[in-house]
Amino acid sequence: MHYRVSEAAELVGVSDDTLRRWGEAGRIAVAPGPDGRASVRGTDLARLARELADDPGGAGLRRGAVSARNRLRGIVTDVRKDAVMAQVELICGPYRVVSLMSTEAADELGLEPGVVAIASVKSTSVVVERP
Repeated sequence: MHYRVSEAAELVGVSDDTLRRWGEAGRIAVAPGPDGRASVRGTDLARLARELADDPGGAGLRRGAVSARNRLRGIVTDVRKDAVMAQVELICGPYRVVSLMSTEAADELGLEPGVVAIASVKSTSVVVERP
């Protein structure tokens, strides 16, 4: 799975220019994707998103990018499954969101590191869906 630079930048909460600079500096691989346009592999973007979320200073992340309806678009960075339950982690701009759901639901949604998903937050429940 590949993301255009503009989409990848949006998912981690930085500008296109910042993501391109990080590519030039070797922080993330930016290369022609299947369509020949500059892109980032989903797994590389998931690694970068986790790295940014773990940065205690939050360097390079936009603050306050929350939708009015509490729907946070982000990239899946980790999925842990057993026979019944799955723990799905997303990085949505500056936010790390973790959701517990059935393994069946995670499989049906095709959730894996590098996939774009939406975390819908309502009260104490987090619902994850694909865009």
